[in-house]
Amino acid sequence: MKPDLAKLNHDVCFGKSGGKIIWQPRIGCWYSDKQFTGEPLPEPYEGMSLQDIYRALGCSDRLYQFNGCFRRVEHPQVRSYRKKLNDTDERITIETPVGKQEAVPRQSPNNAGTIHLKWEVETEEELKVATWREENSTWEWDQELFDKLQDEVGDLGAPTMFMPRMNVQSLYIEKMGSQNGIYAIYDWPDTVEAYFRALEENHVRLMDVINASPVDIINFGENVHSGTLPPRLFTKYHLPACQRRCEKLHAAGKFVSTHWDGDCKPLLPFAKETGLDAIEAITPKPQGDVTLDEIKEALGDEMFLMDGIPAVYFDKTFDLLVLEECTRRLIELFAPKLVLGSSDEISSTGDLERVRAVGRIVDEYNAAQDPA
Repeated sequence: MKPDLAKLNHDVCFGKSGGKIIWQPRIGCWYSDKQFTGEPLPEPYEGMSLQDIYRALGCSDRLYQFNGCFRRVEHPQVRSYRKKLNDTDERITIETPVGKQEAVPRQSPNNAGTIHLKWEVETEEELKVATWREENSTWEWDQELFDKLQDEVGDLGAPTMFMPRMNVQSLYIEKMGSQNGIYAIYDWPDTVEAYFRALEENHVRLMDVINASPVDIINFGENVHSGTLPPRLFTKYHLPACQRRCEKLHAAGKFVSTHWDGDCKPLLPFAKETGLDAIEAITPKPQGDVTLDEIKEALGDEMFLMDGIPAVYFDKTFDLLVLEECTRRLIELFAPKLVLGSSDEISSTGDLERVRAVGRIVDEYNAAQDPA
């Protein structure tokens, strides 16, 4: 009988799985890169949707599609305009009662993403406009979209969402880039901290909507990397904001994780202080800067690991045996507090048959947890 992946996903996160774990690889990049370049998918996957490929592989998807159920509502006096500049570039102008912002994104030649020719925030005045927008926007729930997604993808896992980034990471990734963001923190401290306060208050309004919703698995989509968020900035800004978020979400019974990738060894000692239930995508060696044993030491028996397998192991650069040994070691160290996945995205050169190989190991382990 096909397992109920939605129930298993929820049961694993909330400690009701009877020791079983769930296998949730990230194959979205693999799929979207091939779609972008027009490269045919290997058989038997040609012509399948991404969700159909997950079903064919018999594994779960981390269903961040449910993010769309939480809609940001700007102040009614905010107006946004787009103007095409050439084949690759456009100008986005955002007008507000307190000033305007402009961004110029360029379509990447390599994937469906964009390159920032001009960030939304590059001056102190633009950051003040961004602060006003956070102060004056709200959030609403889209039940119709939730029901639609449940019908389309609900058999692949439990409804999941990730929140917008907190303070420093918002500056770096959403507003102005890491270099400009670092200068802003030191050159405009009062303006930056006013933005951080407005952002957190905005996210409290979002959490009110989250806590009233049926989505119980919540991620902070932070992409924390210690090279740009070292312990000094982490403990001053990120850690206390993370703790406050966790307290509010836990009061409504939510399972809460965050996303750390790249290098994070200097931050692992703070893991248990965050208030989080889990950390997603910590990237082990040879891809990241930590070992599996170091991750286990940091998370202990209290916290979940989400993911754990270096994504490079799904490429044929590494012997299949390396992938299998890593999978078994992760299960040995972290099960049952393990949502097994790839840290982070399997590349466009990855081999999906390796996804299937990991699935066989997980199925074998889960079968051994069934009562005799």
